[in-house]
Amino acid sequence: MRDYFRWFRPARSSATKIAQTEQKSAGLSSLFAMSGIGQARWTNSDYASLARRGFMSNPVVYRCTRLISETAAAIPVLAYRGAEELDQHPMLELLARPNGRHSGKEFFEALIGHLLVAGSAYVELVGTDTGPRELHLLRPDRVTVRTDKAGWVEAFDYTLGSYKRRHHVSDTGECAVMQISLFHPLDDDAGFAPLQAALMALDVHNSASQWNKALLDNSARPSGALVYESGGGSQLSDEQFARLKTELEEGYSGATRAGRPLLLEGGLDWKAMGYSPKDMDFVEARNAAARDIALAFGVPPMLLGIPGDNTYSNYLEANRAFVRHTLLPLINRTLDSFSHWLCPHFEQGVRLAIDEDRVEGLAAEREAIWKRLREADFLTDAEKRQAVGYSPQRGEEE
Repeated sequence: MRDYFRWFRPARSSATKIAQTEQKSAGLSSLFAMSGIGQARWTNSDYASLARRGFMSNPVVYRCTRLISETAAAIPVLAYRGAEELDQHPMLELLARPNGRHSGKEFFEALIGHLLVAGSAYVELVGTDTGPRELHLLRPDRVTVRTDKAGWVEAFDYTLGSYKRRHHVSDTGECAVMQISLFHPLDDDAGFAPLQAALMALDVHNSASQWNKALLDNSARPSGALVYESGGGSQLSDEQFARLKTELEEGYSGATRAGRPLLLEGGLDWKAMGYSPKDMDFVEARNAAARDIALAFGVPPMLLGIPGDNTYSNYLEANRAFVRHTLLPLINRTLDSFSHWLCPHFEQGVRLAIDEDRVEGLAAEREAIWKRLREADFLTDAEKRQAVGYSPQRGEEE
């Protein structure tokens, strides 16, 4: 709005004032005050902004984050020593009860949430003389990664107000703090969050919602032009022009004032020049932005109830694709990081893995495999058990 009025501003120099006075006496009969589109403003990519504008303000981001983190936390975790499955192990006990405040599912849910919002998650190991005792999550915006001249991580600094604590990385790579990061193409130390990839779609979705709400609050009137028509060919005085300009900029500019009706005096007429809410189709724009957000998180839009997506033939297929292509890779890489970090404190050669046989989203796949194996008469029972990951029973021949 300010740019459109720059042609009518009184000039500071006397020469310009004379030219402006001569121009006003030339018989201009109308004044146009047009509203237009300014430069786009995007949300900052820091953790606090992403958390507030994304997880805490956008229902699509909130649901994607909760869906991934809660589903991942509900998948059972197993320990293996080579091919042997271990029913009990200290690492499993530590993950099941990481500290006195959080249960295992709460801990893992928050961990995945940090990864999705910040791109990195930090876990601190608290131990005693007898070994590791507790695991604690560190909020990503409170942790600073320190590197040496060669770019290798040498310490993690945790800051909370005036409290500061530094965790050094030993020569062998061991540290009381573990960092889990998603791949970042331009940063060796920080992770790239899915929410950052969906930042533009996030702002479009939030702005469309805010704009729709503002239009509804102000009778859903679109923008346009304010035309001044005088019967005798006279023009607005400098005082009238300044007052009109101030009222338009302060009372009718910005998304929060969108569609506010104008109070017109004699000689002023409003000419609608913008698109109507139906023409601009905010609903479809919001759905398109929501699909882009879901795409960045790897969640099929069908699972979120977003209309207009027919990629999957049914809900079960969409859920299977979500588990296979989003959940399993994320959980496996997270458990690999825990295995690599915790093994020196417990037992070498032990790894953590999920129990895919108890993942509900893969039930259809398991049923198809078992059906094919039952029909495979050329395989022995031992070979069939081995094909699905079970060890042979006693007395069975390999």
